[in-house]
Amino acid sequence: MLKYIISITVFLSIISSSFAQKKEQNSTPKDSTQYKTAYGIRLGVDLSKPTLSFVDKSYSGLEIVGDYRISKSWYVAAEMGYEKETSFEDFLTSSSKGSFMRVGVNYNAYKNWLDMTNEIFVGFRYGLALFEHSLDSYTPNVTTGSTNTPIYFPSIPVTTPRAESGLMAHWTEFQLGIKVETLKNLYVSGGFSYKIMLSVDDQSNFKTLYAPGFNRVFETNTGFGFFYTLSYMIPIVNK
Repeated sequence: MLKYIISITVFLSIISSSFAQKKEQNSTPKDSTQYKTAYGIRLGVDLSKPTLSFVDKSYSGLEIVGDYRISKSWYVAAEMGYEKETSFEDFLTSSSKGSFMRVGVNYNAYKNWLDMTNEIFVGFRYGLALFEHSLDSYTPNVTTGSTNTPIYFPSIPVTTPRAESGLMAHWTEFQLGIKVETLKNLYVSGGFSYKIMLSVDDQSNFKTLYAPGFNRVFETNTGFGFFYTLSYMIPIVNK
């Protein structure tokens, strides 16, 4: 009888020890450290435009940029501004001025560490411009209708401006750039854009040479641009 009592006592001791160890393991707190990043509105200015205005007196412009983070890698983005450009060509001078807006999205392909929010992004935009185009001066070619007298350009150009307002341009744009947080919530960004013109209104009897927000309009209806922005993020929520 004593042997059985000792055996049962040993068995119960082993079971009790096993349950105690299991309970201790379950009560061990898990690592609950989480690294959250800020979601908010980021607003700034494209520094390339005032810089170009300072260097090139035939140009003036200002562009405000902004975006809002909607997920880990996706941002909705927009730019709006004003530009005036005077184009000098052989035998003519023209100018274009007006407002523009671009809206679209950015995808961040860069994998940040912990709570960093740097970006290597690819962006898509739809662009719209409302502008005025003016033929400021031109030298018309003159012909007498005689085969013995070749076409020539008078030495004195026509300097009476011919302007037309209410013109519109529509285009799509692809962007590639980087964005780096230099100080807390302060970002520097730079990159390039490739633009495809969908439609543009021409001045009567004269082709539009420049559209605000799009830049120079070439025969291929494509164009390029660059940007260098400084922006600040207003945090709204951490996720």
